[in-house]
Amino acid sequence: MSFLDRIAECRRWAPDDYRPFTIDDRPLGRVSHDLARRLEDFPQVFRVSGRAVGLAPSLRGFTARTAAVAEVLHRLRDAGEIRRWRDEPYPVLQRWDETPLMIMERAAVPLFGLRAFGVHLNGYVRGPEGLSLWVGRRAANKATAPGKLDHLVAGGQPYGIGVTENLIKESAEEAGLPRELAARAVPVGLVSYRCAREEGLRDDVLFCFDLEVPADFVPENADGEVESFSLWPMARVMATIRDSDAFKFNVALVILDFAVRHGILGPDDAGYEEIIEGLRLTSDA
Repeated sequence: MSFLDRIAECRRWAPDDYRPFTIDDRPLGRVSHDLARRLEDFPQVFRVSGRAVGLAPSLRGFTARTAAVAEVLHRLRDAGEIRRWRDEPYPVLQRWDETPLMIMERAAVPLFGLRAFGVHLNGYVRGPEGLSLWVGRRAANKATAPGKLDHLVAGGQPYGIGVTENLIKESAEEAGLPRELAARAVPVGLVSYRCAREEGLRDDVLFCFDLEVPADFVPENADGEVESFSLWPMARVMATIRDSDAFKFNVALVILDFAVRHGILGPDDAGYEEIIEGLRLTSDA
């Protein structure tokens, strides 16, 4: 196994398994052929052809689109066809600084292959032997990746809240970080990927933050989503990512980005260029 295996896991999908999903003829996502056939049952909301799925042209504007699609999604949920419902609205857009075209229930976003955003925080401690990273273990009852290793703080980016404010909120809920400490987190870029998973086609952008926490800080989870926290030296973190899939699939990418930026991985390490190239989407391939 290698670091490149972690990247490959976030690149596995087959374009031929999907049809483009469009709004006003603008491609925004991808719908499986099975879901496309199901959406033919709702011609007032979706226009389905053998090549694409689009919203009905009569649905103009944020409010009309949101309401019409929500009605269909609730019917699919009630029929047991959408699982892990969150009651959490996500914006439908391609870039975070765009005006959303509508909002959609979080659980449905990967079913339409739409772009989703998240925040991930590398909480680290600097010691005489180098950097150590706080590692969380996800609760066993989590709908996604139960029991997998995770960051100190990580969460989805819902509609109606800024990225930094969301990070501060998630930091309090997941790790007990005081607001004044969480506010010191430094935005350091992003990772992005597209992959087919059980919940659908994930097309995600993760905004990455670094935070050096005091040596005496001990995280405490408040929302029940994290089973435990441990402070690991980076050598152990990197070996675990390289030799196993113990970390949640997208967390591995954020940590590899951290390792590159902090010189833990360098040009003399095998696959260095491929690792860097693999941390961000550059095309539909």
